[in-house]
Amino acid sequence: MSADVLTTSASTWSDAPNEFVLPPELVAPAPGIPGLGIRFRTRRAMAEDFFAASRNPERGLPVAHNQKAFAFIGSLLSTRRGLLAAVIAFNVLAATAGLVVPRMLGDLVDEVAAGNTQLAAVDAIILGVAGVVVLQAVLTFAARRASAVFGYDMLAAAREAIVRTVLRLPLGRIESASSGDLLTRITSDVSKMSESVRWAFPQLVMSVVVTALTIVAMVLNSWFLALPLVVSITVLVAVTRVYLRRAMPGYITESGTYSQINSTMTESVEGARTVEALGLQGRRIAIGEDDIEWSNQAERYTMTLRNLLFIFLDASYQLPLVAVVVLGTWGYANGWVTIGQITTAAIYVQQLVEPLDRLIQVADRLQIGLAATTRLLGVAEVPQDREPGLQRPVDEHLVGSDLRFAYREGRDVLHGIDLDLRPGERLAVVGPSGSGKSTLGRLLAGINGPRAGTVQVGEVELMRLPLDVLRTEVALVTQEHHVFVGTVRDNIVLARDHQLTPEQGDAAVVNALRAVDALDWVQKLPNGLDTMLGHGRTQLTPAQAQQVALARLVVADPHTLVLDEATSLIDPRTARHLEGSMAALLEGRTVVAIAHRLHTAHDADRIAVVIDGRIEELGSHSELLEQGGEYARLWHTWRS
Repeated sequence: MSADVLTTSASTWSDAPNEFVLPPELVAPAPGIPGLGIRFRTRRAMAEDFFAASRNPERGLPVAHNQKAFAFIGSLLSTRRGLLAAVIAFNVLAATAGLVVPRMLGDLVDEVAAGNTQLAAVDAIILGVAGVVVLQAVLTFAARRASAVFGYDMLAAAREAIVRTVLRLPLGRIESASSGDLLTRITSDVSKMSESVRWAFPQLVMSVVVTALTIVAMVLNSWFLALPLVVSITVLVAVTRVYLRRAMPGYITESGTYSQINSTMTESVEGARTVEALGLQGRRIAIGEDDIEWSNQAERYTMTLRNLLFIFLDASYQLPLVAVVVLGTWGYANGWVTIGQITTAAIYVQQLVEPLDRLIQVADRLQIGLAATTRLLGVAEVPQDREPGLQRPVDEHLVGSDLRFAYREGRDVLHGIDLDLRPGERLAVVGPSGSGKSTLGRLLAGINGPRAGTVQVGEVELMRLPLDVLRTEVALVTQEHHVFVGTVRDNIVLARDHQLTPEQGDAAVVNALRAVDALDWVQKLPNGLDTMLGHGRTQLTPAQAQQVALARLVVADPHTLVLDEATSLIDPRTARHLEGSMAALLEGRTVVAIAHRLHTAHDADRIAVVIDGRIEELGSHSELLEQGGEYARLWHTWRS
């Protein structure tokens, strides 16, 4: 790997919001500026791939434009105008009180210099200053309290909006996207957005108010002495705008590198045994090092921008005070200003250092938060995989016609499957691993839409049904299961919680637990149905958790169930008993059971043997044994 130089001088970020091109210094040596060059290692192809992936919605979750983020923030502010007005009002009052003291001290200096001040008058001014300071403290406390209430209220609303957005993601897109990308967005990006909403935005309001009022006070004190400050702020604003324009794409890229690091680490940890068995440690470490170098590259870019900004910040803080003293001396010599005005102006300049410094810090934090918000809102730009219509199913007849599906373009895993499910029948789908059984089940359950062909229930395509209607028609339960934080009752009845009274809910839960043979062990829990489950609470075994998932499905009461190896984590004796009780319970309901164990097929009305994405055999257990085909071979092998 070659050593290159990364500098900010030759970076070529485009002017379009959130659109950026690969800076040439990332892939080729650049002259740079002496003392500002940063050494790093990179590969041209890897860098180009990374930057392309960060903007390609097909390879990762998209990133929203700045306008979307501003509109999102505007919608939050529009419903909190009262709180925002209170924050601004209290900050204006606190800032005004803080500006009165320097003016009073300046007047005192002028009075003393003129020899017109008596001791009683000085005491009165000092008492007045003390009173104003106390008043300012009270108003500052009120301003900070109002800002905190406003910030946390905004944060709560923003988090709720993000959760709603994430929960609307199509399942197929979640599975195809990088797990590290989604994880980074809902952890790191949410944290950055939270800090901006909770802390940075209220601080921005406070800093802007204090800065604006201080400038006004300086002009009212002496426009001549305010000139250095106006010039300094003008330069500072121009430099900050340049910084923020370049920093935004840098922060987006930086967040993208965290996603890549998380993806690589997750893959390495989850596949640790495979890595060890195949001796891939060196390769995985090398990939991780490349990811870290990308991240270093992005972080050093933003860090270099900040360091350049700090140079101008320091100058903007120090030069106005020197200029006020120099101009004040000249002005006093010419009778344009008084010593009191010079004193007041000097105090105002010193008072501006903190709000200006905080304003720049807040602007940087808001830039980071804005980048995180665009990534979070980008989740909402993932296109929906279904277009709900107004038509409703006329019956419970599920039919799949010429089903074709591909996870990657041009590589179908299902090849023209036709399947007509008889209402109330139990169909077993068997076949070797990787043959397309689970993919077929996902299409029949409406999780994914077929690339070609249709899946209809009651003469309506599944992908045209709203999710709340679809799940009353067809539901899928897989090997994967989730136990939510809540009681046993809450975990089971949640699918129909809004439709059932507490008495109906308890009866439905008990019946469902009895159906899946879980009532005995639930009754033995410390608080029965009221026992708290989930992280940090009562832990369930994998078999118990899966029984809870099955009971949840029973309560949901769809007319068609797709069971994708739903009992694979339960021991064979329990699974056999569970299958029997499920068969009795699901009388008259259509069931598609995808399983490894052939005793499931033995109990089914029909059996579909899927080989290489095609249904090679379809019939009852006895019919397929008589044919002596693939199923007969699998059966005899399993029995032996």
